[in-house]
Amino acid sequence: MKIALFRFLIISLLTLTGLSTVQAESSRVFIKTNMGNIELELNPTKAPESVKNFLRYADEGFYNGTVFHRVIKGFMVQGGGFSQDFKRKSTHEPIQNEAKNGLKNDRGTVAMARTRAPHSATAQFFINHADNHTLNYPSSDSWGYAVFGKVTKGMDIVDKIANTPTGFNHGMRDVPNSPVIIESISRIEATKP
Repeated sequence: MKIALFRFLIISLLTLTGLSTVQAESSRVFIKTNMGNIELELNPTKAPESVKNFLRYADEGFYNGTVFHRVIKGFMVQGGGFSQDFKRKSTHEPIQNEAKNGLKNDRGTVAMARTRAPHSATAQFFINHADNHTLNYPSSDSWGYAVFGKVTKGMDIVDKIANTPTGFNHGMRDVPNSPVIIESISRIEATKP
């Protein structure tokens, strides 16, 4: 009886360990841009709704052919909402703001972009180019911007994007003079042992 229980516990532990590895790996994404590639590790434990939302758009191919439309060196690079001809893309319903999750808007983290309304984030996201403590919960609007992951590879590409000359274009400020295109965003598939 004890041996059977021990075997059951070992098998259960191995199964759970395998599942958690697959879940962690399936929360990694690959951003292919015309300036180079960026890899992100998402945090579904601290920001479940933001991660689910971001992966939904990625899985739907929503981000393919969009641009980083707002680039401010020493602050952040923002994308995921406009096509290359600067047409705003139609999105799903906004999600709840998860900025109270304890994650900080530090250099290399990725967060949900939003309007002044706290719960207005849809598809747009930004990568922090610096430590942006003013964006953390509670910010001046008592909410902040929800971090849901971090760059694990390609911060040099983020730096390259941040150094792109910008200007006033399409009725917006801080638009790259040469388009910075998000060719695709896709999950990094879990590798089998």
